[in-house]
Amino acid sequence: MAEQITLPTVGAERPLTRRLDDALTNWSTSQRAVIGLAADFADSGEWTATGAASAAHWIAAAADIEVCTAREWIRVGRRLRTLLVIAEAFEADDLSYSKVRCLTRVATPMNEAQLVAIAATVAAGQLPRAIAAWMHRTSDDAELERHQHEQRSISWRIEPDGVVTFTQRLPPLVAGAFISRLTTHVMTNRPTPESIADWPTLGQQYADAFEHLLTEGAGRLLTELVIHVRADGATLDDGTPLPMSVVERIAPEAFIRALVHDAEGRPINASSKRRHPTIRQKRVVKERDQACVDCGATTLLQYDHVPDYEQTRHTVVEELQLRCAPCHQKRHAAQAAA
Repeated sequence: MAEQITLPTVGAERPLTRRLDDALTNWSTSQRAVIGLAADFADSGEWTATGAASAAHWIAAAADIEVCTAREWIRVGRRLRTLLVIAEAFEADDLSYSKVRCLTRVATPMNEAQLVAIAATVAAGQLPRAIAAWMHRTSDDAELERHQHEQRSISWRIEPDGVVTFTQRLPPLVAGAFISRLTTHVMTNRPTPESIADWPTLGQQYADAFEHLLTEGAGRLLTELVIHVRADGATLDDGTPLPMSVVERIAPEAFIRALVHDAEGRPINASSKRRHPTIRQKRVVKERDQACVDCGATTLLQYDHVPDYEQTRHTVVEELQLRCAPCHQKRHAAQAAA
């Protein structure tokens, strides 16, 4: 008979938290061992006697995982043989596998100590952007642009429900233009609900925008891609680092709009008596707020008058706030109900 586990009453302690923490600790130890063994197995040649197509195929079958996951274990295990600082931090449980996986894509014996220091200060989900910013600061622009161009790829796979999942690796300028197209379409087209209570999610709206772009093309849809050029380099509007060589290459053919910053790095104010903010005002507010001031969202952003335009009859930067569409609607609904 299976052992019965009696959990303490709620409030006495947190048994699931403790058990999950123990399981994750044990998993981290096992995962480190598996990754090292996977690389050793791949290089040993033992797998050739099993009839498997590759070492990754044998591991995938034995562990009941996808081949791409097994290949990644082998890649990381091999890289850790020469990246001794990262390997030591991984063994000491100072770095998670997620961080190690990210670092081993760009690290060398010359820079791994710097990358480990960066990884220690940010969460795993923020590490790719932090490493990208570091590479932007420390790499030759032309070499970085060449590297990003070489890394471009698109792949896809069929999921169990028949839906096809795409993975795209695009240089930042191409990705920025693509995202701008999709976002502009979403912002300028009201979503159609599947039913009265079933509105499409933001992800579904982006999928619809992608389908429209494929079937209808851009048409007369006008989009704007803002590039910020500062003393410490260039970025897209969402903060994605952009090699200066890209800016230098496109500047002669581009329609350039300047966003002027003061001596302290703040965007300079631009005011107007119009109801709707000007393009320049939008840029200033976007640079100041970066995201929705209520929930931190970075999509479907709108420019909200606070106080309302009906009260002030003017539009100035100090009275504009960046809010996503749901938060914008929620604020006005709360005002109407008050």
